[in-house]
Amino acid sequence: MAFCCKSVLGENAIRTVLTAGESGMWELPSAMRKTMVSADSKLKISTALELPVKTKPAFQEVEKGAKWNPLQKLAAAVLDAAEETLVLPLEKQRPLPMTSDPAVQLRGNFAPVPETPVKHDLEVEGRIPTCLDGVYVRNGANPRFEPRGGHHLFDGDGMIHAVTLRHGKASYSCRFTETERLVSEERAGRSFYPKPIGELHGHGGLLRLLLHAARGLCGLVNAGKGMGVANAGLAFFNGRLLAMSEDDLPYAVRVTGDGDLVTAGRFDFDGQLHGSSTVIAHPSIDPNTGEFFVLSYNVVGRPHLRYFHFNRDGTTSGPPVDINIRHPTMVHDFAVTKRHIIVPDQQMIFNIFRMFVGGSPVLYDSEKIPRFGVMPRNDTDDRRMTWIEVPGCFCFHLWNAWEEPDTNEVVVVGSCMTPPDGVFNEYSDKRPLRSILSEIRLNPTTGASARSEIFPGLNLEAGQINRRYVGQRSRYAYMAIAEPWPRVSGIAKVNLESREIVAKILFGEGCYGGEPYFVARSPSSPSAEDDGYVVTFVNNENTGKSEFVILDARTRGLDVVASVKLPSRVPYGFHGTFITGDELARQRV
Repeated sequence: MAFCCKSVLGENAIRTVLTAGESGMWELPSAMRKTMVSADSKLKISTALELPVKTKPAFQEVEKGAKWNPLQKLAAAVLDAAEETLVLPLEKQRPLPMTSDPAVQLRGNFAPVPETPVKHDLEVEGRIPTCLDGVYVRNGANPRFEPRGGHHLFDGDGMIHAVTLRHGKASYSCRFTETERLVSEERAGRSFYPKPIGELHGHGGLLRLLLHAARGLCGLVNAGKGMGVANAGLAFFNGRLLAMSEDDLPYAVRVTGDGDLVTAGRFDFDGQLHGSSTVIAHPSIDPNTGEFFVLSYNVVGRPHLRYFHFNRDGTTSGPPVDINIRHPTMVHDFAVTKRHIIVPDQQMIFNIFRMFVGGSPVLYDSEKIPRFGVMPRNDTDDRRMTWIEVPGCFCFHLWNAWEEPDTNEVVVVGSCMTPPDGVFNEYSDKRPLRSILSEIRLNPTTGASARSEIFPGLNLEAGQINRRYVGQRSRYAYMAIAEPWPRVSGIAKVNLESREIVAKILFGEGCYGGEPYFVARSPSSPSAEDDGYVVTFVNNENTGKSEFVILDARTRGLDVVASVKLPSRVPYGFHGTFITGDELARQRV
């Protein structure tokens, strides 16, 4: 069963999808087109960002429905004029790097799509296993409005794509998560919230923050409800689906009975966060106890990092633990074992004062030695936190961790990325971005560490294990083959013990996918670790069509069991989860 046909046009047919005029594509502003040309001439940009078919970014016009009084309307006009006359000209003086140039970041299948209401009884090639009863949801960045300045992939509004499986049939929908940011911009009919990575740079970024503060003082936005996009992680906890990104609190999203998605609102864990206004994109849930663990970081004040521990019923197990670190550090992910939490303190840090001298608040500290903190997970303060240095290590994601009683070590499995700032700054053939699946051994008694590559020479990112094995020794990891970066050309099943790829599937010429997610054949009863299915989205760049594929995790070729033909294109995105039918039945309204 093939995902796509070989292109009959060949390499010469590949062209940029964001073209102007007769093609019917969204036409970039002239200044942005110049930036795109200069970026292409300066760096060799992978055809990962190009398509031979028309892919129209879904930047639609909306009716401006802001209900402001006359004074607020006057204030809005004044602030909008200040943005036009002060901020935009200042930003145009700085050439956009590839990583924040919307002409690059939103090209091809990274371009946004509109919402799709529920479509039922989709065409299926093959047979959907009847044991797959529930909904697969995947998050991603999908900007609602055309960027006015710089735009990084991480800056887009959160959109969730949902495939509901029931009685061997499939339905699909995709919806924006209705964050305070999105709702406010829809009222105004354009993008105006500061973009954390694409726009918060130098004096222009400072002016954008000041303008946002002024809009808050004038009541044009609700500054107390955050600025987040909820576009990265998804977790189902205590009857709630939570859409998460570390720039805000999560948003609770309800899956309706017919497979649609409805945003319930910003979720503060029933007021138990003790003043913290953000949590990271990757919490951890103990599969045996149902406990929920998450971190929160503060880039301005102390404590820079906090740890929260919630019981299965959503009540907190105690006060938050303030973790003492010297500088505010980017912590996108962490790990939990049966007894400990493992917290990375790595080289990507925040320093907002660099904006005053024209720099970015997100920077790579080359002099900092990365380290991991190991702390008993039930502790109520950080006095027993043991910090262990791991030189040269930067893991954006950690896939699992467990204790090794025989050696008194904690084993962490993650993807080590070089250069550490490659996601945020330009990379090239001379500075390629690599993400290598690695094992890190930490000894809290001696303070020693050891790092080794599990499978060298291949970018293995965006992966999952069988979630039953979170916090305990696992044999298998299902990893996206991120080649050519940043696209995913296939999936590898890696044996973490023998350190070999024991099963692999490549999607074929012109076809690329996303993060694989493992779904156990029987979620409620014990079975072999790899007894189940791997699911993911795959997009055919030759035709612009997308599919939801179900793979047999136990076969050497990760054989395709079923392929669901989707009614609309699914852009490349971030992380997902599978919610079983039993879990949906216990969903909180």
